[in-house]
Amino acid sequence: MSAPIRIGVAGALGRMGVTVAALLTDRSDLMLAARFDRDDAVGEGLVSRAEALAASDVIIDFTTAAASAELAKAAAERGGPALVIGSTGFSANEDRVVRAAAKRIAVVKSGNFSLGVNMLVGLVNQAARALPARDYDIEVFEAHHKRKVDSPSGTALMLGHAAAAGRGVDLDAVQPRPRQGMNGPRTPGDIGFSVMRGGGIIGEHSVVFAAEDEILTLSHSARDRSLFARGALEAARWAAGRDPGLYDMQDVLGFEKAPL
Repeated sequence: MSAPIRIGVAGALGRMGVTVAALLTDRSDLMLAARFDRDDAVGEGLVSRAEALAASDVIIDFTTAAASAELAKAAAERGGPALVIGSTGFSANEDRVVRAAAKRIAVVKSGNFSLGVNMLVGLVNQAARALPARDYDIEVFEAHHKRKVDSPSGTALMLGHAAAAGRGVDLDAVQPRPRQGMNGPRTPGDIGFSVMRGGGIIGEHSVVFAAEDEILTLSHSARDRSLFARGALEAARWAAGRDPGLYDMQDVLGFEKAPL
């Protein structure tokens, strides 16, 4: 029997960090090797980032884009471990740092680790290819808890990119500014985003294809935060020992990727 894969948990004091660590106690193929958080964080069993990097085969990171970029750079400089990144809201520079790190280590980066959401991404891409832009307006709706700091969510952007790819366009070219005041009528082909923040909502996402005479809605509801943690653990198991590269959850699940 092979030794369990050693998992480090970044942001160990955060909600997702706590959930990931708790789920590891039920796994025989994975083991909790290290927990770390901000340099000034205080908690039982926490180690430094450097110690976690040395102790882990894979680190799971649901923190912030800035912290994830720093972690990716540090991991790449030492040639490992592999990373599973679930942080969202990356700037262009932070994204470049992660992509550069992926040339030296395996990085699984996704705006959402849910199996259902990744199925939804493929369905949105197919629907956007089949339903003409002149007849169907696309709107991505998302809702999350009041503590989420970025918007639209990483998952909403995944869905927007899938819809844009289905139509053969770049999302940046068809994503309008947030609606406020006298914006005038909707521009044909736009892919809009509507955002809600409130209460303890874990994650609600819908993509609406609205025509004059019918409305098609594709949606996903998260009922328990542990579904993201379970997906991240599967990603970590898949990433251990993997060749350097930037991967996503569809790679992990073995799906044939829709062109994005």
